[in-house]
Amino acid sequence: MTFLFRLLARVPLPLMHALGIALGWLVWWCAPDYRRRFKANAQNAGFTPTQYRPAIGAAGAMAAELPWLWCRPKGESVLPKVVRWDGIEAFEAALDERKGVILLTPHIGSWELFGQAVGERFMSSHGPITALFRPPRKEFMAGLMDGSRDRPGLQTLPTTVAGVRGLMRALRAGGYTGILPDQVPPEGQGAWAPFFGKPAYTITLPGRLAQQTGAHVFLGVCERLPRGKGYAIRFEAFDGTAFSDRKATPEAAAAALNVGIEGLIRSLPGQYVWDYARYKQPRAEPHEVAA
Repeated sequence: MTFLFRLLARVPLPLMHALGIALGWLVWWCAPDYRRRFKANAQNAGFTPTQYRPAIGAAGAMAAELPWLWCRPKGESVLPKVVRWDGIEAFEAALDERKGVILLTPHIGSWELFGQAVGERFMSSHGPITALFRPPRKEFMAGLMDGSRDRPGLQTLPTTVAGVRGLMRALRAGGYTGILPDQVPPEGQGAWAPFFGKPAYTITLPGRLAQQTGAHVFLGVCERLPRGKGYAIRFEAFDGTAFSDRKATPEAAAAALNVGIEGLIRSLPGQYVWDYARYKQPRAEPHEVAA
């Protein structure tokens, strides 16, 4: 599998995206449970077929770009693929204050490329971006994903208490971290909060980090542009919410987080991962923290 991914990593990205879109539609028509879950989540959130249908192909494009993101030759940068940076001036100004920055990037567009691009761009001036990383449970996936972690500008920590302490140290030293905020965390590491009108168990780690360190908070998304024309990265300041209030409850911070995520999804519903079971019950996993 690793050999195959390394071969595919050399295929031009626009071609891989085109193949991926076809794959996304093939899975859509061949997997009725997937199709039912996808449609239910999108429609319950208030989106029409016209709005959510592009996400069918986008799911395949996401899978098709992984070989390049994980296994491309060492030294090959992702930055030439990013054609637009929106809101980067505010993000860079926050980094320059050296108070720490938390970057929240939901499962929209290419979140894998987002972290690599931001880390590469700011490595020389602000050091690597720090992120929690849970090793995959399947061994063959671990070998593939090793390449995604071993990239310039990216520092990973385990999803443990020690890893969270590492994030705290990085933020207090003026560094920056990237967090996927829309995963369902293990039991005891979240709070129930509305997400598109339904209760969803929501990670509380970003709010705790912001409240305890005083770090700036940004939402971010990496949009995959049509016809393989590259990517557009966007930053939105998220200060002034319950994240900035040390007296706010975990439930208030979780509710604020979900409002922010909903806004990003509304801006790009055709690239959200609609099949994710966002409303599932949390699992019991006491020795890890949600990434």
